[in-house]
Amino acid sequence: MKFIDPKIDFAFKKIFGSEDARDILISFLESLLGLEGDRRIAEVTILDPFLAPKIKNFKYSILDVTCRDQRGVSYIVEMQVQKAVAFLKRIQYNAAKAYVHQIEKGEDYPRLNQVIAVTITDFPLFNGFDHCVSRHESRETVTGQPFLQEILHYFIELPKFTVPLEELTHVLDQWIYFIKFAGTLEAIPDKIRVEPIRHAFEKARVANMTPEEYELYEKAGMAIADTQGAVQWAREEGILIGERRGEQRGIQIGEQRGIQIGEQKGRQEEAASLLLKQIRRKLGQVPGWVTAKVTAATLFHIEAWSENILFANTFEDVFSLGPNDRDTNP
Repeated sequence: MKFIDPKIDFAFKKIFGSEDARDILISFLESLLGLEGDRRIAEVTILDPFLAPKIKNFKYSILDVTCRDQRGVSYIVEMQVQKAVAFLKRIQYNAAKAYVHQIEKGEDYPRLNQVIAVTITDFPLFNGFDHCVSRHESRETVTGQPFLQEILHYFIELPKFTVPLEELTHVLDQWIYFIKFAGTLEAIPDKIRVEPIRHAFEKARVANMTPEEYELYEKAGMAIADTQGAVQWAREEGILIGERRGEQRGIQIGEQRGIQIGEQKGRQEEAASLLLKQIRRKLGQVPGWVTAKVTAATLFHIEAWSENILFANTFEDVFSLGPNDRDTNP
């Protein structure tokens, strides 16, 4: 028995964002937020449910799970494998956007409901503490009272989770164990008895996936691996440049630049791979010169050529840019 890895965006969306598995999402949120008794979530509405054909057409998107409970509270649940530039700013921006988009005009302020952003990272995010789960909110500095509670942030840093299987007692620990290790397991651990988590294992079984879903899952995994490799290469190059400057600040700048270069390189490689596949489907066997031209092109050119593929009858037609485009020689 094999399971897909929940840390891969496609798998995470399939497990936690499926309409037929709301018990999974509810159990995870309740264990994280400590909801008990009459505070438990009776029902959630998944605002962007998992749908393989739709996800297949996403372009450089972040696959997350967005839902709303019966009180109107919105939850944004995101799995992030690779640290990105300005990552914390992006998370706060997304939460703020979800909050303000609940209404269309200022007079409707009373209709605004709380937004809770849950971010799971496969890398250490905060250096100031070692605990795996953290809650972030606004508090008044003298009294310490939380008067501003409309936007809350919860973080789960998987590398900081060190509870062994035999010591899994809390439901939240079992959920974190599932997210971190399911992709390496061959059977559902006997220690895990919570029904929603066992249901999550069933959703994650490779045998329960359609051929189309498994193909998309594999491609998502390869895209992550390619991006991580590109980022690692670029980071090392950036650090080397910084070290040559002989300054700690230079090393930090070099590393940040390396991450930016790596992310751009990862997007370019993913776009090139997709374009070559589209060309193959439309025009047949791809000549070597076409492969070389696409893999060496900039992201700008690849995106333009992707639009041309719909009307192309020859390989040359693919590379015919519009009259307003400049620098047509990548």
